Amino acid sequence: MKRRNVIKSLTMLPFVGSIVAKAESTTHTSTVTPPAAKRDFFKELGVTPVINAGVTMTFLSGSLMMPEVLEAINSTAHDFANMFELQDKIGAKIAEMLHVEAAMVTSGAACAILLGTAACITGTNAEKIKMLPNLPGPRPEVIMQKSHRYLFDQAVTTTGAKIIEVEGVSEMTQAINKNTVMALFFNAALKSSITHQEFLQVAKAHNIPTFLDAAADVPPVENLFKYQKMGFDMVTFSGGKMIRGPQSAGLLFGRKDLITAARLNHSPHEAPIGRPMKVNKEEMFGMYAALKSYIERDHKKEWEDWLQRAKRIGSKLETLQTVKTETVVDPGPANSFPSLFVTWDQSKIKTKPKDVLVALKEGTPSIVANAKGDNTLVVGVVLLRPDQVDVVAGRVHSILQKALTV
Repeated sequence: MKRRNVIKSLTMLPFVGSIVAKAESTTHTSTVTPPAAKRDFFKELGVTPVINAGVTMTFLSGSLMMPEVLEAINSTAHDFANMFELQDKIGAKIAEMLHVEAAMVTSGAACAILLGTAACITGTNAEKIKMLPNLPGPRPEVIMQKSHRYLFDQAVTTTGAKIIEVEGVSEMTQAINKNTVMALFFNAALKSSITHQEFLQVAKAHNIPTFLDAAADVPPVENLFKYQKMGFDMVTFSGGKMIRGPQSAGLLFGRKDLITAARLNHSPHEAPIGRPMKVNKEEMFGMYAALKSYIERDHKKEWEDWLQRAKRIGSKLETLQTVKTETVVDPGPANSFPSLFVTWDQSKIKTKPKDVLVALKEGTPSIVANAKGDNTLVVGVVLLRPDQVDVVAGRVHSILQKALTV
């Protein structure tokens, strides 16, 4: 069909359409299809939606993704991409944003620990990558402070490496040998026998790569840049906590040669140790969007908003006899943001924080909060949607009021 005929036929459509519409109106009472009801997957699957008045815990699905992240996920879901190219391009952009040599998106911070360890063991050696975690000979060794041992260091031993515990600079120095491949610093450890600077000094003197796990260590935003400036060779942050990207995404960044080796141990390469921890393209785009959004955010305004939420809930609760509230900022480095601490005279309000937690969780809507010891209810405010602030205040108030003896 010639172009002019196509155009001519298009001009006939309104006329033809009106005839069809008139014909249909004589046989049907209505030609308008009602909009389909929005599908409620929580209801369909019998899953209880939860208001998170706690912290960014994985079992509570981390945090809620920012609108920019959802837009990135939805807008990229309709086309295919070469995953090697995508990791290249997104890694380069993230490295540029963080002012580092190289970066990559991982399936969470635990995956980043595994890949970082693997990178230090194998380098770019294809045979070693293929054999991991069953390399012949002595097991590779990773040095950690004894007080830094934690649940997630299993990601280290998954590679076949052995963790060597040390206390103090002297022990760390003596522990380094020909099998030492990496030194891991857990940034949120409650105590350290070796400072960041001492740790780096010893490792660098023996040419041992250093890794810092800072998974939950924003805010403040400055922490994203702080540790590589100190001299750590690799750093990881979780993507699904306060950066508010996909929960199953994370960041690994630092020295280019080590990030290159980490990528060789990861999907989409076939069958390296990190293959089961693949990251889909939507998560990569989402993580990029989340980091960009987080860096550009007005952090002072966000912090003030959190303080106002705490004040609002506190004002509601303090209308009850003996209830006192205080806004407390965790000293960090992990989860360093404000929460509301709530106390009361338990001889007047006859309930304990642990009982309030049960009532909140089992009520409708289900709310998860925390407690500190036997006397303090901890209400997290940073993960609440704006419309949930009064809901949480009202529910806690109602539970305490019912327990109040007159």
